[in-house]
Amino acid sequence: MYKLRGHHIFCLLGYRGMGYSQEYVENMTRLHQSLRDNPKLRIQLVMGPDQLCEKYPNSGEYHCKNQNIYERDAAILEKLGLEIGQTLNWEEIESLIRKHIISSDIQIVCKSCSWRSFGVCEEGIQDILDGKGLREVN
Repeated sequence: MYKLRGHHIFCLLGYRGMGYSQEYVENMTRLHQSLRDNPKLRIQLVMGPDQLCEKYPNSGEYHCKNQNIYERDAAILEKLGLEIGQTLNWEEIESLIRKHIISSDIQIVCKSCSWRSFGVCEEGIQDILDGKGLREVN
């Protein structure tokens, strides 16, 4: 079972192999590929730093405990109708995305995210809406 915070649900949708460090990218790629290969994998929703944050580089401010990040977590979970502590599988999360999310939601909930400018998160949401699942990372 993986432990994820709210905003990392959207990060996984837009993930294309970029990240904060090589160690972070390897960790994110492993999780992303696992979910892509087996959407029945269980996810427990947590408050605060999760298994992806564990590999965030120690290079100054620890962004994973920033108040803006907690607010983004809460906003995404609220849009999906989810709560901290819930456990569900990735395909159930994809189903909730199809029911409750549109691509332009990224512009609102993730407005302060530095990765938003790449446009990959909107593409990732659209892939889920189109029933394609997570994109392959090369």
